[in-house]
Amino acid sequence: MKQKRIVYLTFYFRPDLCAGSFRNTPLLEELAKIAKKTNMIVDVYTTLPNRYSTYNVEAPEFEQVENVNIYRIKLPDHKSEMIDQVKSFWHYFQNVTRMNKGKLADLVFASSSRLFTAYLGARLATSLKAPLYLDIRDIFVDSIKDVLQSKFLRFGLLPLLTVFEKRTFSRAQHINLISPGFTDYFIKYPRPHYSVFTNGIDEEFLTRDIHEKPYVNSDGKVDIVYAGNIGEGQGLHKIIPQAAIQLGNQFQFTVIGDGGAKNLLKMEIARLGLENVLIKEPVKRTELIKAYNRASYLFLHLNDYDAFKKVLPSKIFELATFDKPIIAGVGGFSASFISKEVPQSFVFPPCDVKKLVNYLQNGTDVKGKIDRIDFISKYKRSVISQEMAKSIIGYIK
Repeated sequence: MKQKRIVYLTFYFRPDLCAGSFRNTPLLEELAKIAKKTNMIVDVYTTLPNRYSTYNVEAPEFEQVENVNIYRIKLPDHKSEMIDQVKSFWHYFQNVTRMNKGKLADLVFASSSRLFTAYLGARLATSLKAPLYLDIRDIFVDSIKDVLQSKFLRFGLLPLLTVFEKRTFSRAQHINLISPGFTDYFIKYPRPHYSVFTNGIDEEFLTRDIHEKPYVNSDGKVDIVYAGNIGEGQGLHKIIPQAAIQLGNQFQFTVIGDGGAKNLLKMEIARLGLENVLIKEPVKRTELIKAYNRASYLFLHLNDYDAFKKVLPSKIFELATFDKPIIAGVGGFSASFISKEVPQSFVFPPCDVKKLVNYLQNGTDVKGKIDRIDFISKYKRSVISQEMAKSIIGYIK
């Protein structure tokens, strides 16, 4: 009996630090368990850690673990600018295509946020004559309309990207949407079957030391901690400096991460002469957990773009495991999800400095135990990954 083969595409994978890596690593583990029982192999095509230029960690270019082969492609040195990202993806695209030339596959799975990994999946599925299962983590065409400032780029790129999107999504047998807010957008692609397996809570956040911590740190400041990407999509440069100057030195914002808009944030901090905003480099999750435990508040923010009203940030799921109040500057589906599902959270419109400052000035004395047991039980990553893996395997004849 011929051994069946699954091609698994994800631009980010362990030990990289980003939502794509945190989602795909446990999902692969569950998929591999099921595949092993039926004599299947899974070939993972990903990249060497590259999410942040300021975070360096070693990983082998090839790794074999039982029935899983992991191929990590080395990318050219790059930063977070769009041209660098295009070059990096093209390098990934060429190498994955070359490495699969002349091979057979029974299923192509692609997890994609920027459309291009999904497009690569569609190309491979066609050449390998295999079913295509897509995991869509962002609506790239929708987002690019808001993020691109140049009208020339916007009107030049959008028609081309729309063609890529149509070819990609129309080729899929199944599309998983990471946010229920995406559903209306995909009505125009009726061919695939759909599911909604969201992000979830990783094991590291469930097994950590959860001793009570004071809401005000040792130097007496109220510390508002943000950790993650610092890009145009997060819009931190439009909210944190402006709030920090009004709140004064009794309050401190700690920003942990990197990204394409980091310099914009630094420039605004320098322009306002702020001393109560700290920017730190990305850290491993063990260190991140310590930073969350020391925080007074945990902070989440998305820029005021229409596209982001559909998303459901993965960061929500890790923040909600801490007994800390959450402050979220989000709109649309994210706002309603947090308000409904996450107790002891304050949701305000994106970039609304006045509402953020007013809340912090009047709500810093948080009393009582924060109970999010129901949320944690409902959104464990392990359970979500198990169900999604079963769905993926179901497309292999």
